[in-house]
Amino acid sequence: MPVASLPGRHGIGTFGRETYHFIDLAAKAGFSIWQILPLNPLGYGNSPYQPYSSYAMDPLYLSLDILEEQGLLHQKVPSFHRHSERIDYEQVRTYKEKFIREAYRSFKPDHNFSVFAYQEWIRNYAIFMTFKQLNGMKCWNEWKAAMRDQPVHNDVDLKPYEDEILYQVFVQYELFLQWKNLKQYANDRGIEIMGDLPFYVGIDSADVWASRQNFLLDKKGHPRFIAGVPPDYFSATGQRWGNPIYDWEYMRQDKFQFWIERLSYTERLFDQVRVDHFRAFDTYWKIKASCPTALDGEWVEAPGYELFDELFAKEPELQIVAEDLGDLRAEVLELRDHYSFRGMRVIQFSFDPKGMEEDKTHLLVYTGTHDNAPIYGWYREKTRKERRDMRRYLWKHGYHKHSFSWDIIDYSLRSKADMVIIPMSDWLHLGSDARLNLPGTVGAPNWMWRINDLSKFAYAIPEIRSSLEESHRTAKKD
Repeated sequence: MPVASLPGRHGIGTFGRETYHFIDLAAKAGFSIWQILPLNPLGYGNSPYQPYSSYAMDPLYLSLDILEEQGLLHQKVPSFHRHSERIDYEQVRTYKEKFIREAYRSFKPDHNFSVFAYQEWIRNYAIFMTFKQLNGMKCWNEWKAAMRDQPVHNDVDLKPYEDEILYQVFVQYELFLQWKNLKQYANDRGIEIMGDLPFYVGIDSADVWASRQNFLLDKKGHPRFIAGVPPDYFSATGQRWGNPIYDWEYMRQDKFQFWIERLSYTERLFDQVRVDHFRAFDTYWKIKASCPTALDGEWVEAPGYELFDELFAKEPELQIVAEDLGDLRAEVLELRDHYSFRGMRVIQFSFDPKGMEEDKTHLLVYTGTHDNAPIYGWYREKTRKERRDMRRYLWKHGYHKHSFSWDIIDYSLRSKADMVIIPMSDWLHLGSDARLNLPGTVGAPNWMWRINDLSKFAYAIPEIRSSLEESHRTAKKD
């Protein structure tokens, strides 16, 4: 369940009271893990996979109610788009920003703030966002030359911009505090949180701007090659993501410092992390930047073993889930298993229907991911014969509740997998209107779905808990 899709008084889910209530309900239901989407600042198309930073969080998640409780806002903020079933990112961002800036004006920095502000990533990000605003929010490789090349030459006088830079640091500090308190609240109730780390970073990001030596760019900061995947289940021409390709030779010489710092930071925020597009640690699709599709590309080997050896020498307790979906060569699975990473199995891809009697236990089973339709929507898109065959199989094997969604949920819960992740849209028996993202497309309605109250979830808790108990998957019993 994405944080953004939760209820909130200001048009989007936040780290505030409604999310605390969600955690209470999740604990009552017996859940032991909550998987979220990346929390990073949303970039192109409001996609959490094209963020402005791998470290920062989006100001949209900041709870104005908590800022008021801290005394940083001197009046109760009126509700805004509270009952909307779609997130209007632009309007919500504009509405919330004026109150966040008011809170900044009331804020008095202390020692903890100074320690937080000292981190290299936050300083880079704050300068990056300040410069980005001064350049009309254009991508950094289109900025004025001095600002574009500040990380290289360091010749811009920052004094005129210090207030805005400090504001950006303040926002990230408050987000960090609110998130840590929320995560601790979940952990105290027996719920771990699984974060999500995109394999690639966006070209329009502080990551690339501040450490461009790690990427295959030209002298003006434009990608020479870009990322994506060849033709697949979702697209006949492949997916052209546009992210810059890593300069693995430089990274190897630098002992993968960029990756190690990036992965290590996730331990401060999450209990475990899913790494998206894990296969690219083995081989990645390298597309010429001039190609308008993903067809003109080649598979290139990546130094995955070297990277993970360096990583676990420094971070031996890091828990990683490998997103190992798609048409993979055997070496990807060998890399995954060498480090005992859990893999993923998605029912919508694997239900044929033959069951999962031969599945390994060291994996996570999903009814669907953020890239799939909810299970009921998926079912409705099948032919009449396919639907009949699936229902017949489920009934034959003892799955015969009142809806296909619940039967598939029970089927998934009783698999041999270590963990089972069920999207909220499936628990609530929602259709394709609740789909989060359609791969290969950009913009609305992607990433806009949300629920405006938790009443339906609360009503379903007895049945949810019954299913979890029957499959012996409850976190704890009352």
